[in-house]
This record gives sequence, structure tokens and C-alpha cells, in this order.
Amino acid sequence: MKGRRNPFVAQEGLPLLLLAAAVIGIALRYAQPWAVVFGAVLLLFLYMLFRDPHRVVPAAPLGVVSPVDGKIVCVDQIERGRSQGTVLRIRIRIDLFGTYTARCPVEGKIKDPRSIAADGSAAGAGNSLWVQTDEGDDVLLQFNGYRLGLAPRALRDYGERLGQGERCAYLRLTRFAEVLLPVTGQVLVHPGQIVVAGADLIAQLPRPRV
Repeated sequence: MKGRRNPFVAQEGLPLLLLAAAVIGIALRYAQPWAVVFGAVLLLFLYMLFRDPHRVVPAAPLGVVSPVDGKIVCVDQIERGRSQGTVLRIRIRIDLFGTYTARCPVEGKIKDPRSIAADGSAAGAGNSLWVQTDEGDDVLLQFNGYRLGLAPRALRDYGERLGQGERCAYLRLTRFAEVLLPVTGQVLVHPGQIVVAGADLIAQLPRPRV
């Protein structure tokens, strides 16, 4: 699987982990037990928050993998205006202590989401990732519900190609992720189901017409 390699946590969290380790070192040097305990708890919390474990992506060319660790809260159909019409929506509540790095649901090319709306409005703008597959299917990953006002940070740019399950963004305490896909696709999950980023299939894209 392609993607940015991390030693054991997302690179964005390394400075904070080193700071917590330094607190423990200083506390040990000056024999401050309470500070050692505080530093150890902080280090464990930060590790759980920023962890970025390796995931084995299933061999499913038309499959859509979960972008995050979490629980399915909604599976429905919504209207996306004249340009997209009706689409399937899979809404996931993100596990705070799941993987810190979001994974791309499908393989394809990153498109500019601001160009989705036919009337010129920014219907797809904001913190979202629009990937167009080689078969021409559009899959949109968008985020909402930011803790502390911290929006996700993309790891790749428009025009680049992403592999299925490849790291694509730092979640930064985001609460919810939504995957939008063609209404002709097949949803493979149900509300209440727990999913694992990059490893669990949540949907199947329609087979291309011959």
C-alpha cells in the first residue's frame, strides 16, 4: 500500500509526544513522583490520540473502504443539487482514540470539490476530498463537527492520485466523516456497526457498463 510512513504515530503528534517524554525525564531527574505520573498519563493519552497503525487494505477494486475508525450512525440517500442528483451517504462517528489519519475510500484522482456544483456555488467546498475513480465514479469524503475548531489537514493536493486505503488527511479531533457515492452503489454496512479505517469495506461501487 502506498502512503506516508509513520514510525508509530502521525508525524503531527511527534512534537507533543517528545514534550511529554521530556516532562517525565525532568521529573525523574528532580525526583518529583507526581510529575512522573502526570507525564506518563499525558504520554499515554497523546499516543492513543495520535496513533497511526498499519492497516491491511482488502483486495477489492470496486470496494469502498472506511476512511476512519468509528461507528456507522446513518445510511441514507440525499440530494446534492443538479450536478450530482441523489447520492448515497454513509455517516460515521469517529472514534477519538482511533487512527489519527484518515484513509482514502477508493483509488482515483483527487479533484477540486469546489467545481462540483453546476451553478458555480461551492456546494462541495470546505474540508472534503473528492476522488474520481478510473471508471468515472465520484466519491466524496467530507468532515464536520470539529473539536476546538481544528479542521482536518489534507496530506495530498488536487490532481494527485490516491490508492485505496492510502493516508489522505489528519483528522484533528473531528467528530464525523461522511462518504458520498453513486446511488447505484451497494452499501455493505448498517447503523451501529463498528468499522476500521482502511480495512473494512463499507460499500461497493457499481460495475462499469460493458
